[in-house]
Amino acid sequence: MGLLKKNPFGHYLILKKWLIRIFGVLTHRRFHGFNELKIEGSEIIKDLPDTNVLFVSNHQTYFADVTAMFHVFNASLSGRVDSIKNVGYIWQPKMNIYYVAAKETMKAGLLTRIMAYAGAISVERTWRDKGKDVQREINLNDTENIAIALKDGWVITFPQGTTKPFKPIRKGTAHIIKNHRPIVIPVVIDGFRRSFDKKGLRIKKRGILQSFQIKPPLDIDYDHESIEEIVQKLEYAIEQHPSFLKVIPREELDAMEELNKTRKWEY
Repeated sequence: MGLLKKNPFGHYLILKKWLIRIFGVLTHRRFHGFNELKIEGSEIIKDLPDTNVLFVSNHQTYFADVTAMFHVFNASLSGRVDSIKNVGYIWQPKMNIYYVAAKETMKAGLLTRIMAYAGAISVERTWRDKGKDVQREINLNDTENIAIALKDGWVITFPQGTTKPFKPIRKGTAHIIKNHRPIVIPVVIDGFRRSFDKKGLRIKKRGILQSFQIKPPLDIDYDHESIEEIVQKLEYAIEQHPSFLKVIPREELDAMEELNKTRKWEY
């Protein structure tokens, strides 16, 4: 790697590599120490192509979710199946992993701006701004940036656009899938909202069993499936379709909502 080599967004790869290394070491015990991350299905990762892969996941914290993915993906690529034991895997991280994040979140402070350099694709949300509901047109530059990232590597996205459970899937994700035809890998996580504050930076409770399930690629007919059909497929894949509410006790949902009220830094 040349010292001055950049990715398509103008970020120096040597700087990005060191940021991933440092954050990887600093955050490892959050998933393998203070808490325990139970991983399933990571054998899929090593067989994926180097580019045009889209990971879709439910969302529980701003940053812990994507941090866990960086750990799991890099550990899997180094030959560790369903394990992040021994953080040495982060020394040579995959450099073309990106994640979609709200622009206002990534500009909230110096730390988030530094974290953005590690791979954030900052987008302007069309339905929410500074804690208020809004309606605005999709920023075409945001869509183009996601396309550039897919062409260069892997992209992680949280298609609900919020950490609140069972909120609707945003259609923008389905449009990206239909237009750019990536391999779509569903990820289902749990335990993160119990472990961390809403930003995913501060540990709220230790000894939590966190789960991280990687599912096989979705079978999508890019030519004939409608946007609505793809949205529904995503809802089922990340277990956020309304039908899943029927198997979750009302008491657990109420407890989840109360927990959300105590967590700071709302979108």
